[in-house]
Amino acid sequence: MSLSKNSQKILDGDVRGIARAISMIENQVNKTGASEAEELMREIYPHTGNAWVIGVTGSPGAGKSTLTDKLIEQFRATSKKVGVIAIDPSSPFSGGAILGDRLRMQRHSEDPDVYIRSLGSRGSLGGISNGTREAALILDASGKDIVIIETVGVGQSEIDIMKIADTVCVILVPGLGDDIQIMKAGIMEIADVFIVNKADKEGADRVGRETRAMLDLLKDKDWVPPVVLTVAENGGGIPELVSKIELHRNFMRGTKAGLDRIERRLNSQVEALLLLRLAGRAEQFWSANKNSKIKDLIEFKTNPYVVVEEIIKNLYIGGHCIHGNSEHRGTM
Repeated sequence: MSLSKNSQKILDGDVRGIARAISMIENQVNKTGASEAEELMREIYPHTGNAWVIGVTGSPGAGKSTLTDKLIEQFRATSKKVGVIAIDPSSPFSGGAILGDRLRMQRHSEDPDVYIRSLGSRGSLGGISNGTREAALILDASGKDIVIIETVGVGQSEIDIMKIADTVCVILVPGLGDDIQIMKAGIMEIADVFIVNKADKEGADRVGRETRAMLDLLKDKDWVPPVVLTVAENGGGIPELVSKIELHRNFMRGTKAGLDRIERRLNSQVEALLLLRLAGRAEQFWSANKNSKIKDLIEFKTNPYVVVEEIIKNLYIGGHCIHGNSEHRGTM
């Protein structure tokens, strides 16, 4: 099958082509139909699956961007091509990313084998942006060996990174006072590698000990997350961290746990695309019929539950309404 010009540019590693494709995804990810962005993803998808995707997550101020910068340096020292997706909080006015994590990695901007892109969270509550998965696939198809996703500063339940990354690194820092409490609450349960950053600060050893003590409860599991102490500012502990990431990669590639993770990721991907498409179809129907329905609601001739049921019954797939085993056109 011949590829479109945009797809070929991605496979060739063309920087402008990659940038244009990710922008296309950002702009069209919430739209319905067989968009240009969808056609692009369909074309490049067979060329993905080569890059190892690393998620870097943790509380605000944990040093995610500085640590990501050092990871780039370490991977480049072994000639690996690196792509970075940095998720920033979005401006409530413009919708654009406002922190600009990319600026913290500026020294890599002249390296042709490093591509760094900031994405605005745009209201997403999972620590990532809606187009993050697709952006990672684009970087994968472009020939990157490593794709690092740095999430926006997250709390206890924003754990969507585990649906995308092969290895999830969760950063702790001393002095926050709630390290182990957060660990029990949710986000800490997704870690493949724990990082205690700012290890030169008082209390870092205590955080490391308490984390390892908690992990002693997981000894019956096939993979027990290692705990690595780092000082990202000066690169301390980064070689050991990369070594642990590579150990996890080897584990995932050669075990049933790895296959299970791939299955969960693909299931999540299909579910996300399905919900997005169905939500868009439902929104189209509601927009076309809401004036009359709102009037009926105001006059108590119907109720929201009945309206929703009518919308569901009139969802179109390929221009035809699906009711049981029959297909016909329908209206509200």
